[in-house]
Amino acid sequence: MSAPCVFAPVFAVDSLMENVLPARECTAGWIMKDKTALFTKETLADHINGEAELYFPYGFDLAATATYMNSKNPEVWIVADVYRMASLLDAFGIYSNYRKADAAWAMVGAEGFHSASQFMFYQGRYFVRIQVTGTTELREDALLTCGRAISRNLPFNAAYPRELEAFRIPAVVPKSERYIAQSVLGYDFFRRGITAAATVQGERVQVLVIPEDSQDGARKAFDRYCAYLKAEGKDLRLT
Repeated sequence: MSAPCVFAPVFAVDSLMENVLPARECTAGWIMKDKTALFTKETLADHINGEAELYFPYGFDLAATATYMNSKNPEVWIVADVYRMASLLDAFGIYSNYRKADAAWAMVGAEGFHSASQFMFYQGRYFVRIQVTGTTELREDALLTCGRAISRNLPFNAAYPRELEAFRIPAVVPKSERYIAQSVLGYDFFRRGITAAATVQGERVQVLVIPEDSQDGARKAFDRYCAYLKAEGKDLRLT
């Protein structure tokens, strides 16, 4: 007698992610076209081919997506995505890859920005990306209302990553911080870190904070950076 075959699901049921996107309407007049779809690390490229690799260093593990159709114009859609990352810092990191300093800001989650065709924000370990297709312009309140509805379905967390506190100084350009999860500036000895633009004596410079697990690890990273600069014939002045 042969043993019965049991096939495990691709991923365990995740009730929060299955229900994070509003089931009927994301905002008035925008009806869910199909049920929420979930994507894992193995299948994310099926949803955002060409961008999936950007998400992996930030600890991506699951995404939920749904499309909402305009009841008056079925050719215009809102596509809403929720990405679950490893941590608050990682959610900020993927968000900061898209953020522009001159964007219009929205107080949703910890921080958000929007335009006529997209709205993005992060909240806790979740990054939310909402885009419109079929038109280049849409009333911004439609995207914002949709985003707020999704925010209410997520665990409440309006906190910024504590790692950003080091950048709360007048010289740093607001909203220029960016968390890079691997090889900051292309240097393998800077495994991960936060960058920001700053103005010092009228000159634009770049500020780096490279977190390490220990003082010894930080010292080694700094020494390797100094050795690199010396090998390149560049001066290093410590003040």
